[in-house]
Amino acid sequence: MGSGTTNMRKAKPDELRPEYRREDLGQGVRGKYLESYRAGTNLVLLSADVAKAFPTEKEVNDALRSLIRLAKGSVDPSRLTDPQTNSRD
Repeated sequence: MGSGTTNMRKAKPDELRPEYRREDLGQGVRGKYLESYRAGTNLVLLSADVAKAFPTEKEVNDALRSLIRLAKGSVDPSRLTDPQTNSRD
């Protein structure tokens, strides 16, 4: 572990680090993100190789949409199972 990690462990949890000043942080708003948190999130952690290939949100979404279109076009509707009976009728 680096020396920075060791110093962080020794700091008291209720004190700011020396490089921060409380007045620089603003006033804070309780519950600011509560509504969006309750609505849910759809964050995913990409593997490093995937993140390298698709470094932006737009590139990830575009690739996934292309994959969805491709998958929908390659499915034979007559081979889908009926979710009610779980059979291939």
